[in-house]
Amino acid sequence: MGLRAQVRTRDGWAVQHAVVTVTDMTGTQVLRAAADEDGAVRTEGSLDAGAYTVIVTAVGYAPAASTAMVTASGRVEAGTVVLSRQGGVELPPPGAWSLDPAHCSVAAVAQHLGISSVRGRFTEFSGRIEIAEDVQLSRVEAVIAASSIETGNSMRDKHLRSPDFLDAERFPEITYRSNGLTPTGPDRWLVHGELSMHGVVRPVDLDLSYLGTGPDPWGGVRAAFSATAELHREDFAMNYNQVVQAGIAAIGTTLRVELDIQAVQGETLPS
Repeated sequence: MGLRAQVRTRDGWAVQHAVVTVTDMTGTQVLRAAADEDGAVRTEGSLDAGAYTVIVTAVGYAPAASTAMVTASGRVEAGTVVLSRQGGVELPPPGAWSLDPAHCSVAAVAQHLGISSVRGRFTEFSGRIEIAEDVQLSRVEAVIAASSIETGNSMRDKHLRSPDFLDAERFPEITYRSNGLTPTGPDRWLVHGELSMHGVVRPVDLDLSYLGTGPDPWGGVRAAFSATAELHREDFAMNYNQVVQAGIAAIGTTLRVELDIQAVQGETLPS
């Protein structure tokens, strides 16, 4: 008996602690309840048969209102109520999206001499995202030119392209292909995939945040993401290291990958 409802985002996430208010046709509140951690609303009691207005509110979401009919059972069956995030932070529409290299950054950070960091970035790459109706079935593929690494020091860049590290002549491409998504929050996912680098293929997870979707000045639609991952050089057979005094390695063995991505809806980029 009473009220039954599920409160969800457009992409299926539960809106925890949303508040559902039911009023009769005179505007008088007859019921008020909060959703649980699963976005479910269940109350006991009954209402008189007739038409009622169901209003659902939650912090950070635009309110939603609908009409519900109460039958002789006295129960309000509001079904699934979908709330839209304020500020337009909705998932991108399903379909193909292409990375726009001019508005993306693929960077890596390594520790230097145990006291500071060296930042590098790849300047040549391409990629494609396929957003599925069921977002957890979405896929991403990316290809990076290993020789495009830049750290702001030409001597160091040459060494990074050498067989000691990327061996860019033998292994010109670094590739990443996803094989699954695990949601970790309303706008966050763990992207599971395989990274091929220096002739070695290893599973690598990306901690992905979705930043929003909107129109661009060229008549297209863009979606923005950021992602991070942690790599270990030895996992990819890059074992070179120079040890300086006191046993401190010149270059750290752990790399932090930082991605800032803009993807354009469709198969082609704007000219």
